[in-house]
Amino acid sequence: MTVLPDEGISPAAPFPEATREQWRELVAGVLRKSGKDLTGPDAEAALATTLEGGLTVRPLYTAEDTAPDPGLPGFPPYVRGSGLLGGWDVRQRHEGTDPAAANEAILDDLENGATSLWLAVGGTALPPDALARALDGVYLDLAPVVLDAGPDTGAAASALLALYERQGVDPGAARVCLGADPLAHTARTGRPAGYDDAVDLALRADRDHPGLRALTVDALPYHEAGGTAVQELGASLATGVAYLRLLTGAGLGVEGALRQLEFRYAATADQFLTTAKFRAARRLWARVAQASGVPAAGGQRQHAVTSTVMTTRRDPYVNMLRTTLAALGAGVGGADAVTVLPFDEALGLPDAFSRRIARNTSAILLEESHLGHVADPAGGSWYVERLTDELAHAAWAFFQELEAAGGQGKALASGMLGERIAAAWAERSRRLATRREPVTGVSEFPHLAEQPVVRPPAPPRPAGGLPRVRRDEAYEALRARSDAHLAATGTRPRVFLAALGSAAAHTARASFAANIFQAGGVEPVHEPVTVTADTVAAAFAASGAGIACVCSSDALYAEQGPAVVAALRAAGARWIYLAGRPGTLPDLDGYVFLGCDAVAVLTRVLDRAGCATETDGEAA
Repeated sequence: MTVLPDEGISPAAPFPEATREQWRELVAGVLRKSGKDLTGPDAEAALATTLEGGLTVRPLYTAEDTAPDPGLPGFPPYVRGSGLLGGWDVRQRHEGTDPAAANEAILDDLENGATSLWLAVGGTALPPDALARALDGVYLDLAPVVLDAGPDTGAAASALLALYERQGVDPGAARVCLGADPLAHTARTGRPAGYDDAVDLALRADRDHPGLRALTVDALPYHEAGGTAVQELGASLATGVAYLRLLTGAGLGVEGALRQLEFRYAATADQFLTTAKFRAARRLWARVAQASGVPAAGGQRQHAVTSTVMTTRRDPYVNMLRTTLAALGAGVGGADAVTVLPFDEALGLPDAFSRRIARNTSAILLEESHLGHVADPAGGSWYVERLTDELAHAAWAFFQELEAAGGQGKALASGMLGERIAAAWAERSRRLATRREPVTGVSEFPHLAEQPVVRPPAPPRPAGGLPRVRRDEAYEALRARSDAHLAATGTRPRVFLAALGSAAAHTARASFAANIFQAGGVEPVHEPVTVTADTVAAAFAASGAGIACVCSSDALYAEQGPAVVAALRAAGARWIYLAGRPGTLPDLDGYVFLGCDAVAVLTRVLDRAGCATETDGEAA
């Protein structure tokens, strides 16, 4: 064994302290290589990312990025969780109309990992008088039930509580949320809310069922209308405060009123924003409880639901990955219950396989990843603590705007809340259209040969109030036009990729163009692999396309582009695009480039290819 001489260097000696300025100098050096001459704070700002709601994620967080003390798990301000340990209730949603089929699915869920049930009742869903059949064989003292019954909440709650009595469940052991949420009903339908059932159920629960919660503060209508995390949190606060006023006005004490509320939030594939949202929500609600004089009663009960806005109808299996990230973010954020919606939720009623995958998502995170063994796993992260703090401040400011407008009810009735959410969705729609917010399988890497996944239709959901939006909606409309063209003619609209030069010269832009065109259901034809001004006319004629897109490097555009474009025109190309920045060549009909409005480009391509719109079909 060779022993190195002692040169006065201790393995335990600390490294020299690195400074933020040193890091910025390194960043500036990298940026200079890409043509950006920025230094100091400007170099750091160039790497920042803007999130929804105006929040900014910086590229570096250090101990200098302070945030208020989050406290300890189980204690005010409850940022680190309302309990001492992590873990969550695995809550499965059921919204079928057939009580026998619902019962079969419910028992299957409970036997295979689900720990509670979330039932759509009333309206077009399960009738309240069918609850007994749907819950046949369910041990209600072991499996909590949450209702989503809208205006039928009173009848559904009465039917459910009667079942508890028939099973002989101790009133103190009933762990139920009756789901009364008149303001969410208004948000969904646009119709004025009735509060009598909510108040009566809360008084009954406070008197007879200490483990029962009568009201839900459902923030999903605001998320599903396109609202940001800031707006979702602010609207939930305004709703919660409205219900506190309602219940205390009916005679409940503040602590009793707080015990009647459960909050429901969306969880998205933006893992860290989701984690920060659930942590910030608890801090905000603790602030409300503190202002009400009962800080120790401010532990917020939270139900997380994977976002329907983020899920897609095309390539739906990718939704499994999205919901896994969403469940992870909500679980790490301390949600008490998590509903992973099945990957085929956007297509109709889920089948047994998709419900199983949804259950197992939580099972893996809890049992194999051990997330339930740690309280607040993200706590102490400078990034997460700072994001939680910034989100809480922004949401509190929005809550104050709603209060200044007269509260949640008046903000809904006046249209103020809807207008603010619509503006946020319009901005996000621009990012989706330019693919700055990519949607895998839809705006990025679409698969035109994909066979559609078909499911039985789900019951119609309440409508008439705030809209329901999805990230894929603009591209879904384009793909539907392409599908209709395929059904009518036997082929999809095509674009010929006129690639110039070697593979090294054209592959990047040809791949980029093919990706964009396929997002609108336009089939790219790249055969032969490369063309010249002499061969492009014959290749275009053989492609069966009416549209062409020239793809290569800027140098080859200057050298061969004009002749190739002239040859394509002579060969009958009705419209010619170029993969590159506008102005690269004259006599072109359009350009596709990084950051272009892909939806606008694809709409024009489908128009020129003769693909009918939905309006055309209705007129016919």
